[in-house]
Amino acid sequence: MANFLGIDVGSVTTKIVLIDEHQNILFDTYLRTEGGPIEAIQRGFRQLCDEMGGAAVAGVGTTGSGRRLAGIMAGADIVKNEITAHAVAARFVEPQVCTVIDIGGQDSKIIFFQNGVPIGFNMNTVCAAGTGSFLDHQSVRLGIPIEEFGEYALRSGNPIKIAGRCGVFAESDLIHKQQMGFKKEDLIAGLCMALAGNYLANVARGRKIHPVVLFQGGVAANAGMRAAFEKRLELDIVIPPNFKVMGALGAALLAKRNYERRRQPSNFRGAAHIASFHCTPRTFICGDCPNNCEVNEVYISGELVSRWGSRCGKWHNLNLPSTDRSEQRWESGLKSG
Repeated sequence: MANFLGIDVGSVTTKIVLIDEHQNILFDTYLRTEGGPIEAIQRGFRQLCDEMGGAAVAGVGTTGSGRRLAGIMAGADIVKNEITAHAVAARFVEPQVCTVIDIGGQDSKIIFFQNGVPIGFNMNTVCAAGTGSFLDHQSVRLGIPIEEFGEYALRSGNPIKIAGRCGVFAESDLIHKQQMGFKKEDLIAGLCMALAGNYLANVARGRKIHPVVLFQGGVAANAGMRAAFEKRLELDIVIPPNFKVMGALGAALLAKRNYERRRQPSNFRGAAHIASFHCTPRTFICGDCPNNCEVNEVYISGELVSRWGSRCGKWHNLNLPSTDRSEQRWESGLKSG
């Protein structure tokens, strides 16, 4: 039986999904990256070994902000941006999807579909209000576990108006209202409403939201944010069962598609090997021309396995698998804005 692996390394969390040839999820994990993507990836693979043993892997895909590093470590067959991975997973979970609201640890994105085909996307620019890391910070400041944050919002009978046009203003206004003595549940409900409004203004940018609407990413676990979006949009919001690992699921599905098209052996290094080898990133400045490029290297067990970063390509003697042409055509149909 052919199995396919998807790895999504973000700024805050690392996700791994293993699917079989019938696209059933055999294994998934959701880990805090904690500033160490290499260690997080290896923890995930140790879990995979413990639960699945030596499951055969016919293809590996990576995505997320750390997709290049993850691809090098795992021996990925395909490396994709998170917009592509999340769109593929959303369409797989809900073929009638028209809008995807995706909020992760550091970024927010929205993907628009028409007749099952992605037609555009937007991402947050400079403001991280409403992302997982911002909500984590507020939960710590208010002394409430992040797992209970949404439930507090649902208990509110009088949400307080919070300035949500940016993270700095939202936190400042939240502190001010807290010092006025308002209840925590009303403050949190007001914050969720403000952040949903900020998302619709700065990420959706006033574009019409059509159902079916999927809400995915770690912040979808916050019941208060879901309720805020439903109130703002006057629409039902669907949270898929695997909302936390949709990027990794999309990467696994793309790995399966890539395998079925090429039918070539995978570059996968093996779960047990990945879980135990020593991986070291290094960097240096190439001073051979005025560009002064920062060249990045990755060593596994002392062996140089990848190098990138020079504008002229001088140092690109080792690279990750390139995106194949059919995937490039698929991605070119997505237009930002």
